Amino acid sequence: MTLPLLPGLAPLVGDRDGLILDLWGVIHDGHSAYPGVTETLARLRDAGLATVLLTNAPRLSGPIADTMADMGIGRDLYGGILSSGDAVHQALRDRTDPAFAALGPRCWHLGPARDRSIFDGLDLTLVETPEEADFVLNTGPWSFDETVADYADRLARCRARALPMVCANPDIEVIREGRRVICAGALAVHYAESGGTVIDRGKPDPAIYDLALARLGITDRRRVLAVGDGLQTDIRGAAAAGLDAVFVTGGLYAEALGLTAHGEMPDPARVAALCAAEGVAPLAAIPALAW
Repeated sequence: MTLPLLPGLAPLVGDRDGLILDLWGVIHDGHSAYPGVTETLARLRDAGLATVLLTNAPRLSGPIADTMADMGIGRDLYGGILSSGDAVHQALRDRTDPAFAALGPRCWHLGPARDRSIFDGLDLTLVETPEEADFVLNTGPWSFDETVADYADRLARCRARALPMVCANPDIEVIREGRRVICAGALAVHYAESGGTVIDRGKPDPAIYDLALARLGITDRRRVLAVGDGLQTDIRGAAAAGLDAVFVTGGLYAEALGLTAHGEMPDPARVAALCAAEGVAPLAAIPALAW
């Protein structure tokens, strides 16, 4: 497989009207913005390209924008944010999807207080234990140092009650300040493997790309480019939605590609082999978000 490896996005956006950009591993590492990101976002904006930041974050987009502002990424640099938390919130509010319509009103939250914005304005009763609940809403671990094993007992209690699990972040893991941490998706995989029912929203589900395109205001998918570092979420999800995608090599797969510094150019053969092994075919690869 021939996969172009480019220094930045400029050669790829001439015939595009908008971009769907991942956050973790592309724009920031959960703590700080990557070098050159604000300049690149400004170049995209000044080139007249619409942008929406699409993230598998299990909270509403308002608090995410606040966090990014604290990193120095101003709201004037991008068009908007759409999170998996937004998608779950909408599904729980509207109850038009049969899977969500069947959920009861009593919810046990498996996750930290920092994710509680997902419940804002919802007609739910939050309960203290799985034994009181109709379903569990999983937003991920409390601590960045925890593993799936730390949650085995709580997940077993949910399974004993046959509680459906809503997973608000399908990511298995992300890179935070240079190290891997598990996400809600890792807990959801364990729950499903034990026989539990999991309902998720977010990448790679094509439905969230429909919402992103609506935010962009673009109907022609050929005019939109998706950019992300997750081969099984960003790249596979974009393909399922009929969108071209660019793989950022310096994020989740940096270690697998032998990269040790941000923006380091990988070996093209290793990138191509990795994509082939993961069963994805991005349009191109770039080492980091750059113009």
